[in-house]
Amino acid sequence: MDKSAAAADDVERGDYEQEHERTGTVWTATAHIVTAVIGSGVLALAWSVAQLGWVAGPLALAGFACVTYYTSTLLANAYRAPHPVTGDRNRTYMDAVRSYLSPREVFMCGIAQYVNLWGTMVGYTITATISMVAIRQSDCSRRNGAGARCDGSGTVLMLAFSVVQVVLSQFPGLEHITWLSVVAAVMSFAYSFIGLGLSVGHWVSHGGGLGGRIAGAAAASSTKKLWNVLLALGNIAFAYTFAEVLIEIQDTLKSPPAENKTMKKASMYGIGATTIFYISVGCAGYAAFGSNAPGNILTAAGLGPFWLVDIANMCLILHLIGAYQVYAQPIFASVERWAASRWPEAKFINSAYTVSIPLMQRGSVTVAPYKLVLRTVIVVATTVVAMMIPFFNAVLGLLGAFSFWPLTVYFPISMHIAQGKITKGRKWYLLQGLSMVCLMISVAVGIGSVTDIVDSLKVSSNPFKTVS
Repeated sequence: MDKSAAAADDVERGDYEQEHERTGTVWTATAHIVTAVIGSGVLALAWSVAQLGWVAGPLALAGFACVTYYTSTLLANAYRAPHPVTGDRNRTYMDAVRSYLSPREVFMCGIAQYVNLWGTMVGYTITATISMVAIRQSDCSRRNGAGARCDGSGTVLMLAFSVVQVVLSQFPGLEHITWLSVVAAVMSFAYSFIGLGLSVGHWVSHGGGLGGRIAGAAAASSTKKLWNVLLALGNIAFAYTFAEVLIEIQDTLKSPPAENKTMKKASMYGIGATTIFYISVGCAGYAAFGSNAPGNILTAAGLGPFWLVDIANMCLILHLIGAYQVYAQPIFASVERWAASRWPEAKFINSAYTVSIPLMQRGSVTVAPYKLVLRTVIVVATTVVAMMIPFFNAVLGLLGAFSFWPLTVYFPISMHIAQGKITKGRKWYLLQGLSMVCLMISVAVGIGSVTDIVDSLKVSSNPFKTVS
């Protein structure tokens, strides 16, 4: 292996010799998990419960929670290798896969992770635009009356969001915009609780009776009903996704006690609290709006006072501005490492300039032209795709389908089997059975999401028009 390839591999694997201070506890890990899990996916839960009904809806939320918790305990054991307590640390998800599985599976894990990261950027662009459109609609209704028609394309708003992301993407890494992540986390809790409170208020103000049906919302045909059910399952799967950051969270924990023991407790507390909140949001939204529950609860007609709904949507936009960078920065770093290893002598890649910025604490920043170009191209490509498929529930469902089985189920189970040297027997078959069931769910959800996107594109006269 040549030096440039070796250097690239070292960067990919991380600097194993350099230690960082680990002071995390079960409570800090729980906070990280709740912050990572609760996001824009919570807005689709009322619609998801509406498609599944009063029985299947809460059961699906509880079922995905149980699977996620179980596989997270298996993944927690993979933090160290070969022994879960005394082995060497794995600081990233791919490092854990590399320690236990074959190079082919490491490659598969990388594809799953990066496609999921990029897909989430697309989904966040769509979601932020929908909230901006909702704020514009609210302002129009206040000025022209509740029945006023306020049509318009979300293209300009989506471009504005992307311009902000182009600017933020020029920061070298997340460690330089920690404040943005903190703001994003606070905003996620703000709009989630506002959505829950407004749903409960709407339900109480309309008599407190339960809307909807046991079998869920009706559809124009049995086929459409099936697609809606699959989309609902995908949305729920997306709402619980956090496996790709579990190892990174565990790497912040102090020991003793053993990191896997602490992480298992944190997963139980975090997923338990999130499940209670999710069931509350989903059921409150379904009770309030019945079969008419919208794909994004914050866009529901008559949800609450204009100003409070606008605040919730603004909190969502601010959250997505920061969350977008959390998912984008690993992609930027990976592409830049590849470019540096592919053309190590290129002048364009190795050039950098110092720019003075008076208001910054450090006074100046280093600007690399090739990073400016690459990161801008990635953001622009993400925006173009978001413009072409601006369908909130279908995109969330597709992301849930793509990330749930490989990252949440398959790799944790495969690493557990390798770590425990589990041979074919009762436990092996049970684990593989669970993996196969989840695979079939993911495939079905993926087919339903793609079908819904295709059908939506067929009836949309302008695919660049964002719809909620």
